[in-house]
Amino acid sequence: QVQLVESGGGLVQAGGSLRLSCAASGRTFSSYNMGWFRQAPGKEREFVASVSWTGGSTLYADSVKGRFTISRDNAKNTVYLRMNSLKAEDTAVYYCAADENWPITQRLREYSYWGQGTQVTVSS
Repeated sequence: QVQLVESGGGLVQAGGSLRLSCAASGRTFSSYNMGWFRQAPGKEREFVASVSWTGGSTLYADSVKGRFTISRDNAKNTVYLRMNSLKAEDTAVYYCAADENWPITQRLREYSYWGQGTQVTVSS
C-alpha cells in the first residue's frame, strides 16, 4: 500500500505559477505510476497528468499541455506538478494518485490510491 499527501496549493493570480507536491509513504513508491487529477465545483474529477514509475514516460491532458509539467523523485518518494501560466479554469482541488498497473494511463478507475487533495484557486 501507499499513502499520499498533497501540498503546495493556494491562491494565485492568472498567469502565475504553483508547484504541487505529493509525498508518498511506503517502500514501494518507485513501483507505482503516478497521476494528478483535479475536480472543480460541480464537475467530475478529470485527468491532468501522469508519469511512469521510472519518470521516463508522461501523459498530459490537452488542456494543460505546454503549461504543466509532472515529475518525480523516487529518492524522496515525491511526485510534483509544476503549473505555469495558470488560468481561472484551472481552479480545482488537485489530487495525486498511484497506479500499480502498466502502462501509464489517464483512466481514473485504474488508480488504486488517492490523496486528500489540495485546493488551487486562480483569480482572474
